[in-house]
Amino acid sequence: MIKLSYLPSLLIGMRFTIAPLLLFDALDRNTSSWFIIGYIIAVLSDIFDGIIARRLKVSTPQLRQADSWADICLYLGVAISTWLVYPQIIIDFRLPLLSAITIQLILFAVSLIKFQKFPSFHTYTAKAWGLALLAATVGLFGFGYANTLWFAIVLCWVNSLEEIAMTLLLPTWQCDILSIFHALELRKALMLETTSQDGV
Repeated sequence: MIKLSYLPSLLIGMRFTIAPLLLFDALDRNTSSWFIIGYIIAVLSDIFDGIIARRLKVSTPQLRQADSWADICLYLGVAISTWLVYPQIIIDFRLPLLSAITIQLILFAVSLIKFQKFPSFHTYTAKAWGLALLAATVGLFGFGYANTLWFAIVLCWVNSLEEIAMTLLLPTWQCDILSIFHALELRKALMLETTSQDGV
């Protein structure tokens, strides 16, 4: 019998497993219905792992970082699959896609320079971006429709800019900070705590 406390880790592990399977399905430059099904399962696992971890009180920085790495593996697998199956789409969207990759790399660089860790905020805008990526992926691989990519790219920028600002605002690395407003409140609390400690 699997302990419930292991469920979030299993859901994260499922995402690590599905990512290369999606890529394997696209190696012949075509995808089966499994691609969409597998991707939707992966997105659902991403939605529920954090909820379950918080409900079971097993959410740790290590678990949330693993969650972020699983997301990176999943979306990297989808990106490579898109290049294999729909290379013209990548060419047509090359400038906006490069801009999205660039702003993400800037976010990673800022976090690594300041905290020596990758960001793991799991913000509301990140969740919105994930849903936009779901719509874009299903639209493209299910119906050959690419214009929903614009929505995903815009939300990538919104999320990245918010998380860059949060990284610059916070004095220490944090995970599971839902928005820049939550980050501002946390910054005030941390500053007050530091001031009170200095005054002792």
